[in-house]
Amino acid sequence: MERDKIDSQTVAGAPCWVTLLSRELPAAQAFYGDVLGWTYRAAGLGDDFCVALSDGMPVAGIGALAASLQVAVSWTPYFAVADVDEAAARIRERGATVAVGPLAFHSGRAALATDPDGAAFGIWEGAVRSDWTVGRGSAPAWLELRTRDTDDAAGFYSQVLGWAPETEGGFTLVREDDHAVLRQDEHVVAKIRGGAVQATPDPRIRPRWHVYFRVPEVSRSVRAALNGGGALLSPPDTSRAPAEEATLRDPDGALFTVTSG
Repeated sequence: MERDKIDSQTVAGAPCWVTLLSRELPAAQAFYGDVLGWTYRAAGLGDDFCVALSDGMPVAGIGALAASLQVAVSWTPYFAVADVDEAAARIRERGATVAVGPLAFHSGRAALATDPDGAAFGIWEGAVRSDWTVGRGSAPAWLELRTRDTDDAAGFYSQVLGWAPETEGGFTLVREDDHAVLRQDEHVVAKIRGGAVQATPDPRIRPRWHVYFRVPEVSRSVRAALNGGGALLSPPDTSRAPAEEATLRDPDGALFTVTSG
């Protein structure tokens, strides 16, 4: 993860980065460049990793790491923790899996995990970008965990990442109707929704973290994805006016949603 603009005040539990674990970097760069308008620069982590830029600002990491790590091609969110070893221990104690790491990088340490229902996520101890915040600027619009049971997942992540019903200066996780919402200073950064089924062949409703990216025109991004070998899983939804959104799958199988809001 690229971290050249650091913020020492980042709150533990904050979403701090998203990374695509792809099979082939040039192909992934070409696809997302066409679909999302991204450009790229080196990340200082070798030839198989880069930072994606939106209007010159960092938005995500892309690494050709899926094969070497023996994980599925996917978009994966990372959350800041004060101590990656302690967080990894909490993950294991609660019936989940630390699949990779903790590993040391030039500016911190990371681990890749799966929660009790199999949704992949990462934890990061170290410097984080000061110009990257979910829902603002170039960062994703929001993150959404699609899981089996909302309450069980909320309890797991609250215990691992320190989310709580009421925190001062931290993250507040509140149940709303059939889902839970994670806020910082009333700003929504993530949602948790139940109803996912682990055994289903439909990847849209298996447990996973899902990333929403803002685009100027949803229909243009959909056309670019189809032309680039991707697939449209959920057609543009105009029912959430004024926003429009569509769920796509890249040629390697990673799912993401583009939204105009």
